[in-house]
Amino acid sequence: MSIVENAVYRGGRRLASPASLEETSRLLDRLRADDARCGEPGERCVLAWIGLSDPSEDELRSLGEHFGLHELAVEDIRQAGQRPKMDRYGSTVLTVLRPAVYRDATEQVDLGEIHVCTGPHFVITVRQSAHDRSALVRERVEAEPGLLRTGAEAVLYALLDQTVDDYYLVVEGLENDIDEISDELFSGAGDGAVSQRIYQLTREVSAFHRAVAPLEVELRRFHQELAEDAAPVDLRHSLRDVLDHLIFVTTKVEAFQSSLASALMLDATLIAARQNDAAMAQNEQVKRISSWAAILFAPSIIGSVYGMNFRFMPELSWVWGYPMALTLMLLTGTVLYAVFRRKRWL
Repeated sequence: MSIVENAVYRGGRRLASPASLEETSRLLDRLRADDARCGEPGERCVLAWIGLSDPSEDELRSLGEHFGLHELAVEDIRQAGQRPKMDRYGSTVLTVLRPAVYRDATEQVDLGEIHVCTGPHFVITVRQSAHDRSALVRERVEAEPGLLRTGAEAVLYALLDQTVDDYYLVVEGLENDIDEISDELFSGAGDGAVSQRIYQLTREVSAFHRAVAPLEVELRRFHQELAEDAAPVDLRHSLRDVLDHLIFVTTKVEAFQSSLASALMLDATLIAARQNDAAMAQNEQVKRISSWAAILFAPSIIGSVYGMNFRFMPELSWVWGYPMALTLMLLTGTVLYAVFRRKRWL
């Protein structure tokens, strides 16, 4: 069985922990028949909260049968890797959340996935990955009976609130790494590792943005629906606070994308400048080598001519022939040195 937690609440307090989905459905029907509501109007006192992890096909069919889930909702739960969304099927709402954790050691954003089905008297959370904070949210709402009495919307709010709060930690980690990249770039100590780090962070920020940006639109719509349904004012205010936090996160992530794009451009400029400096330095070396080669080449020609040992050469019987050859070599080398020196090749 993939059931992680299964509880039925009444009046904000845990009443029972059924062992199966069938038992939960029967208990929920009996409680609703006996006393579906209590206290102030609009406060749902009977609520089942079921937590699943990678449910089997049989369990998904059982969920659909016992809780009246739409077949499209069951199909969505079956498929992982979806974007954040909130789809309404009659009185049931399917919400896909993408909780995130930032791994500072590897500079990676670890994205999870949670499917949340909320109905008039039930909440079903389906974990599609190892990263899940539903247990922490359950502890929180169980410690606040007044919140739990509000109904499934309150549980969904708590899950949204925890997810967005975790986003703040991801934002802090990304911001710290981007600051480090900026310091490396402006310190002039950048190398190929900095470029790789920028590209990796750009990929992680883009993935994080895809998990955050769609949720803002869905939260705005959900907040509007709560207002139209005359949901408790405190719940609407709390959800509005979550929306404000999400807007802040989205703004920061978009700013990160802009900063990383600028960092990529700056890094490319610095790399081009370093390559240009290296090319100029190499060119200077080539000039020096070419200059000395030319200076040494001229005396070599003169020496090679006199080293041919021809039988009839006028200079062989001339007393000043040897000194003249040496002088010509020295003079040629000196003139070439002066010329290259004037051109700043040496």
